[in-house]
Amino acid sequence: MTAQEYAFSVLALLGVVAAVRVVTARNVVHAALYLVATLASVGAAYLLLGAEFVGWVQILIYVGAIVILFLFGLMLTRAPIGREALDNPGRLVPALIALAVLAGLVGLLLGAFGWGDPRVELAHAPTGVVGESLFRRYVLPFEAVSFVLLAALIGAIVLSRKDEP
Repeated sequence: MTAQEYAFSVLALLGVVAAVRVVTARNVVHAALYLVATLASVGAAYLLLGAEFVGWVQILIYVGAIVILFLFGLMLTRAPIGREALDNPGRLVPALIALAVLAGLVGLLLGAFGWGDPRVELAHAPTGVVGESLFRRYVLPFEAVSFVLLAALIGAIVLSRKDEP
């Protein structure tokens, strides 16, 4: 194995451990911080694989914006952040959904790397191709996500306000 493969293996292991800790943490804030580690390891893996644009976008958008927005939402709404916020007796249905998503992701990865079309590799596409695809083909979902994030932030601020008589 090469040094790049060893580094990728270490990043993948750290990402998996952090992802498991996201769903097993007893505190919502700790879960959000483990999510930062998970998303940062994914961004670092992209950087290691030579997809610099996708890696930095992963780090800037997900780690730098979405998780911070999540933490601000937690702090502004004064939501319960301890064990009582995470206890849910109905765990069977979410576990089955998680297994179905896992099966879909495994199928996607096998299709992409096993017997997929080798001509389509977005991770190694030039930055211009990624930008053109994002702002021409996916501009509506991109704008919808930004609107949803703005609405969530405004909602957190409204919920955290103290009503004065």
